[in-house]
Amino acid sequence: MDVNTSFVGFALAVCLGLVHVFASRTQWVRRIPQRWWVSIAGGVSIAYIFLDILPELSQAQAEVEHSSVPLVAYLENHVYILALAGLAIFYGLEKLALRSRSHQQKTKGSDCTHPGVFWLHISSFALYNGILGFLLWEAESHGLVACLLLFFALSLHFLVNDIGLQEHHKQAYDRVGRWILAAAILLGWILGRGMHETGAAIAAIWALVAGGIILNVLKEELPEEQESHFGMFVTGAVCYSALLLVL
Repeated sequence: MDVNTSFVGFALAVCLGLVHVFASRTQWVRRIPQRWWVSIAGGVSIAYIFLDILPELSQAQAEVEHSSVPLVAYLENHVYILALAGLAIFYGLEKLALRSRSHQQKTKGSDCTHPGVFWLHISSFALYNGILGFLLWEAESHGLVACLLLFFALSLHFLVNDIGLQEHHKQAYDRVGRWILAAAILLGWILGRGMHETGAAIAAIWALVAGGIILNVLKEELPEEQESHFGMFVTGAVCYSALLLVL
C-alpha cells in the first residue's frame, strides 16, 4: 500500500462522513422524485450484495476455517451465523424504533423515537460505521478502483440510511446523530491504520457487518410497490454490476 493510496482512503472516509452530515439536509436530493433515486440506490446495493458481499462471505469462510485463533476457529463452518446475527440485530433495532415512534405518537403526539431509543440506535449505527471505516482502510490494499467502487456503493447506502434515520429521530438526528455517524467513519479508518488484525479476524468482522448491510438494504432501499421505479432499480443494478465485473 503506497502513500497515495492511503491518502485516497482517508479522503474517501472524509467524503463518506460528509454524506452523513449533509444527506438529510440536501435540498437537491429532495427535488428528485424519491422513487427514482431510492430505486437506483437499491439496485446498486443489491448488485453489491450479490457480486461483492456474498463472494466475500465465501472467502471469509475459508479464512475462518484455517484460523489459529481459538475463538475464531471455533466458528468453523458457521461464519454465516455471524451474518445472520448482524441482520437480526439491525432488524431488532428497526422494530424498536418503529415501536418507540408509535408509542411516542400515542402518548405525546410526537412522531419521533424516545431519547433512549435514539441513543441505542445511533450508537449501533456508529459501531456499524466504524467497522465500515475499518474495512475501507482494508480495501486500500486492493487498489484505487476497489476503493472508489466501495465508496460509490456506501455513499448511496448512507444517503438512503440517513433519510430513514432522520425520519425516525427528527431533530435529535439533525442536532447530534449525523455528526456522530460521520465521526465514526473516520475513527474506524484511523483504528484500521493502527491495528494489525489477522485475515480471519477481519473476515469474521466483515461477516457480522455484512448481515447488517443486507438488512439495511432490504429495509430502506427496496421501496414499497407504490414508491418504487422498476426501470431505475434495474438500471442501478445493471450499471453497477457491469462496473464490478469489468473493473
